[in-house]
Amino acid sequence: MRAVEPDAASPARCGDSQTDSPEFDPDCELCEAARFTHWYFEDDLCWVADCEVCATPMVVWKQHGTEPPAPELDAMLARLIDAGEQRFGPNGGRVDQVMRQIPDHFHAHYRDADWMSRRWNEPPSRYTGVGTHRVTR
Repeated sequence: MRAVEPDAASPARCGDSQTDSPEFDPDCELCEAARFTHWYFEDDLCWVADCEVCATPMVVWKQHGTEPPAPELDAMLARLIDAGEQRFGPNGGRVDQVMRQIPDHFHAHYRDADWMSRRWNEPPSRYTGVGTHRVTR
């Protein structure tokens, strides 16, 4: 998948440099969209990267909120499944939409069978660009 740069004419969304939009919460870690771990995909709707906490692929809506419209949700979950299957193989996990640590910003994870122990048993990934080969530290 190819990364797409956000359109400069579109309203500010989470992860964009502008912070004066209601779609952006300056206190939200997901709106910040810090690039520490591997990023699988990004477009105007969402980004998919390894979660800093559990080290599994996570999709994040670029709008600060909890209920994306159904077509947007479907598109985001499809991107998440693509990334999860890229990482763990076909049918290598499942989508988990429970927003545990950040309940006010939509995100979902692709969890494999070893997700609970993964962060202690393997080195974290690192950011090398969007859609590049996954590298660990």
